[in-house]
Amino acid sequence: MLYFAVFILLLILNFATAYKFRSRLAVYWLVFIFLFLFSAFRFEVGCDWTGYLFQYDLQHGAGLQAALERREPLWWITIELTQWAGLPYPWLNVFSSALFFLGVHILARRQPDPLAFLMLLFPILILNMPMSGIRQGAAIGIMCISFTAFQDGRFIRYVLWTLVAASFHSSAMIFLLLAPLIGGNLSKGRLALAGFLAIPGGLLLLSGESGELAISRYVERNIDAFGAIYRTGTLFLSAIFFSIFLRRRWKKAFGADFTLAGLGALMMFAVFPFSAVSTVIADRVGYYLMPLQAMIFARTPFLAGKLETRLLIVSPYLALSLMLLVWTTSSNLFTLCYVPYQTWLFGFPSHNLPFQ
Repeated sequence: MLYFAVFILLLILNFATAYKFRSRLAVYWLVFIFLFLFSAFRFEVGCDWTGYLFQYDLQHGAGLQAALERREPLWWITIELTQWAGLPYPWLNVFSSALFFLGVHILARRQPDPLAFLMLLFPILILNMPMSGIRQGAAIGIMCISFTAFQDGRFIRYVLWTLVAASFHSSAMIFLLLAPLIGGNLSKGRLALAGFLAIPGGLLLLSGESGELAISRYVERNIDAFGAIYRTGTLFLSAIFFSIFLRRRWKKAFGADFTLAGLGALMMFAVFPFSAVSTVIADRVGYYLMPLQAMIFARTPFLAGKLETRLLIVSPYLALSLMLLVWTTSSNLFTLCYVPYQTWLFGFPSHNLPFQ
């Protein structure tokens, strides 16, 4: 229940400081620092803890050249530099969390309500990525920077940051397909053109080493991602929420990033039915969309009308609270991976030695 209690505390802070700009800014930094420390300095917490320990051991003594020759070289370079500095394995979690939260902060400061944006990431994205899937967590943080380049209409910067993210986790390559839509309106003609251009681009990605590996591993072998149907389902409902209640108002109030929000909603629509093909691939892509989901929810108070304000504002928080409560209390896998929560912020637990 610790994780659910943390989210309830965040909710209390969020609503207690409503309409208090200075207080919210201070609370934002307190929450930001807390979530970073909570994520970065966990010990033996997260389903992928041992998996990344294996990668850490695999790179040991291999050298920089071996890191450069591996798939996702920037990730292996990060491991190599951690070992070169003489730091034990848990420091790898610190560095990956730093990349995640740096990117999140860069995107958060673009929001009219950074605190709401940040706390909305906790129940699903933060618990699953920087607290477990740290390699993709780092890539998501970098993609948050890429999304800001998209907002600014910076084509080259967007492509470069996306390639950097893909060098940590190749799944980020899919977002290169959005590049033709940078710097224009989200019209039917531009969508059709982008869709036409995406066909050869998608085929190229699928025919590459990473695409072939993903198909072989996650489609042909029929490997499933636990809970993916619920995570992609929340994205699907978020897209409906945006399309029905916010789309037209968003275009008037936040026209500069309407294309990004609209494309995010379209991709949220797509990942849910794609789960029928591969829950893992749909889940991987869905995680990148969660910052855009949080952006949509965090801006809802600025777009909702008077009669519907309370219902629209509260509904995302209620939905995320319910999902987190069910997940933390009924999932054996959650209990296995996240309970008990331990931290090495004040020293490593006495029954375990740090991994060298």
